Amino acid sequence: MKTRIITAAVGLCVLAAVLAFFDTALFDLTLSLVCLLAIHEVYAAMGFGKKQWPLYALAVPFTLLVMLSTSEAIRALVLPAAFLTALCYNILLVARGKTLDFGKLSSFVYFGGVIIFCFYSLIHLKRTLPAAQYHYDAVYFILLTLCFAWGGDTAAYFAGRAFGRHKMAPFVSPHKTWEGAAGGVLGSMAAGVIATAVYGYLSGRYASLTVEVGMRHFIVISVMGAVASVLGILGDLFASVVKRQAGIKDYGTIFPGHGGILDRFDSVMFIAPFVSIAVRYFFYHLV
Repeated sequence: MKTRIITAAVGLCVLAAVLAFFDTALFDLTLSLVCLLAIHEVYAAMGFGKKQWPLYALAVPFTLLVMLSTSEAIRALVLPAAFLTALCYNILLVARGKTLDFGKLSSFVYFGGVIIFCFYSLIHLKRTLPAAQYHYDAVYFILLTLCFAWGGDTAAYFAGRAFGRHKMAPFVSPHKTWEGAAGGVLGSMAAGVIATAVYGYLSGRYASLTVEVGMRHFIVISVMGAVASVLGILGDLFASVVKRQAGIKDYGTIFPGHGGILDRFDSVMFIAPFVSIAVRYFFYHLV
């Protein structure tokens, strides 16, 4: 537990440092690096090694193209790049039909797509809400995403330990209980409300944030927190079932006491796209 707490504290300091450069290319590059590390964890989990290096090598330029597509010209390249990448994977499967397992390749491509979708959603928030017009609103929604995920995780852990009796998915995740899940829902809602209250205070104090924080905002955030908690549990179970089938305990060791990137961000995978979509339709009515 001590190691987990120290790692979490260091991680929060790193997060604060990255957010300090939010309106620069460094933020995008850092998220791109984290995304590539997560994809490599899936690559290793599928049992791929040095002999299958082209599989990961193909994923790197496509991931960077998607994550760093800051202009219309670059975004126009995403579709042909996706086509060429898929074509190359098919050629590799045909050329190495005796040694390259289609199921593992499909799992790597699919899981990699989910990871890109997750981390790109955070960059999408930055581009949807540029600082020049929306000040720090994008930072608020990114932090809200993490509060939903990690607040729910923390509450579910303690609620499960205190009240857990009924197993949710014994084969996939033996320690998860329905009581813990209920605590996670309440935890995500509470974390979202607290983050929003702090945001509202800063908005009134510095007049630098553009979303009006009122009763309607808190209600929407509470509902979003409940939905996000369910999505976080789904992401956690999804990552867990892949680990079980791959026969591994953790995806990596980059975070002592926590595991790899995916062990820490599994609950964020589906929450980040959800928040990014909700921002468009429930807060700004962007076109």
